[in-house]
Amino acid sequence: MNLKACLAALLLLVASLPAVAVEPLTASGCSISMVGYLNDLVKEYEKETGQKILLRGGGSYVGLSELGANRVDFAASCKARGKDEPANVKFYPVAWDALVFIAHRSNPAENLTSQDIKDIYAGHTTNWKALGGADLPIKSYISTPMGMAGIGETLTQYFLDGIWPQPTANSSMQSASVALWEQMVEQNPEGFASTGFDSAQKRNVKMLAVNGVVPTRAAIISGKYPFKRHLYLAATEDAKPEVSRFIQFALSRKGQELISSYGAVPLAAIK
Repeated sequence: MNLKACLAALLLLVASLPAVAVEPLTASGCSISMVGYLNDLVKEYEKETGQKILLRGGGSYVGLSELGANRVDFAASCKARGKDEPANVKFYPVAWDALVFIAHRSNPAENLTSQDIKDIYAGHTTNWKALGGADLPIKSYISTPMGMAGIGETLTQYFLDGIWPQPTANSSMQSASVALWEQMVEQNPEGFASTGFDSAQKRNVKMLAVNGVVPTRAAIISGKYPFKRHLYLAATEDAKPEVSRFIQFALSRKGQELISSYGAVPLAAIK
């Protein structure tokens, strides 16, 4: 067999071999991050690199717990590093978000004061009529302190004087997933919840003004709506190289432009 025929046979053999599958990465955690930017960013990254990343929500504590137990390759978190986080877990801020308060789209209520928010979570205000809304009982969707995770952390910091929400006459205990709270507010005219701007803007809900300021992207960037916080990706120091490459992509100029195009606030937008 001459050289040309050998090369042709070799090319035919290579072409017939099955493609080597790239092992998928796995991640879990913050539902606000998933809906707000991560689902879309992962799709774009797979298109560019062929690297598949399997995502599931569950909340920040779930993601960080699964990362600590080596059940996922990285986690999405809307809570900052806590004192109990393992020393080998690194938190990378990748986007800005802001705490917002949501009601059913049909609810006539428009604005909450800081005191209104305290009174709802304390169980003192139990009817939407007291807030300019319909004559309906307020159903405030909350979870355990662990379940409220980053939302609870931001809520207690900005509004509740360090006291985490507790069950009251107007509250409804739910799972740790903010995505569930958002969906329940979409469906229930009496519903109320705190969540993140980056995911709420993609839901069929009303984001209520706070102290007269409507939460918009521009208001968050300017600081006029001041209740901002970071969204993080978390990984161990010895994470797989594929995890490091994805985080680098999220932090790159292109990654940040994509995050911005999904409606989230990129890091450089707020100094």
